[in-house]
This record gives sequence, structure tokens and C-alpha cells, in this order.
Amino acid sequence: MSRENLVGEGDLAEMVEQVWVSYLDPEGISPLVLNGDASQVSEVHSTVSITGTWHGHLVYASSRKAAEKAAAAFLAMEPEEVSQDDLSDVLGELANIVGGNVKAMLPAGCYLSLPTVVLAPDTASYYPAAERITGLYGVWDGEPVSISMWQSVKQEASA
Repeated sequence: MSRENLVGEGDLAEMVEQVWVSYLDPEGISPLVLNGDASQVSEVHSTVSITGTWHGHLVYASSRKAAEKAAAAFLAMEPEEVSQDDLSDVLGELANIVGGNVKAMLPAGCYLSLPTVVLAPDTASYYPAAERITGLYGVWDGEPVSISMWQSVKQEASA
């Protein structure tokens, strides 16, 4: 498996910007402000896995407050009206939308999994057989948000 990065940070940024202006900030008053801080803490995560000719994951992570704001914007409701089910559904859909765009840039023969949503600190989600190849890290109204890509590490068969 090649370690080349088929989807770069610029590509990912363009995809995320399209999602942001389409679903989360159509008026353009509250953009995602990138800061490059890959160490920022997150409380919720949604992931889609990509398999086939390329193997890896697309991960959306944020604070719970940012996730509630995203769900409210996506569903056109007030943040205090957002249920846990709404939160899970929207986080999964955000990973699915961006993951689908990523998949379209990868070689033919890739498949996208259903989203997995974890409403727990970042220590609850990890990818031991994958390495982060690119990511966007920033804040949305002062709350941390990240979107990252992880590529599976080829496991060599022992002789």
C-alpha cells in the first residue's frame, strides 16, 4: 500500500468549507477558523472508514458544545432543542458527507462504511493500525473542531 497522500490538506479544506457554508454557516457569520492545533481536546467523534483499494478513516471531532451547535444548524433548531439522537445523527452525517467527498478523490474500488459516532473524550477513539496523514484543526465560536484523515498501516505477514 502506498504511503502517498492522495487527498491533501488543501483538498480536505475545500471539502470542509463546502459543507460548512452549505449546512453549518450558510450566512457566513461564524466560519471555522483554522489554527493548526492538532493537540486540541475533543469530546465527541464521528468516523467513516474507507476500504477497498485504499484503507483508512475520516474523523470529525469537536467539543460537545460545537457538536450541539452543528446539530442545531443542520436541523434548523435551537441548540437547547437538540437531543442526543439528533447529535449522533448529525455528527454521523457530517463524517459521511466529507467522507463521501474524500472517497470520490481516491482510486476506483473504494467503499465507505456507515458512520460510527462516539460521544466520549478523544481517548475513547483511536486507530492503532493507522497514522494521521492530514487534518484541519480549528475553532468554531471558540470551540474546538477537527477533521482528519488516517491511513491504515500495511501489516506485513510474518515469515
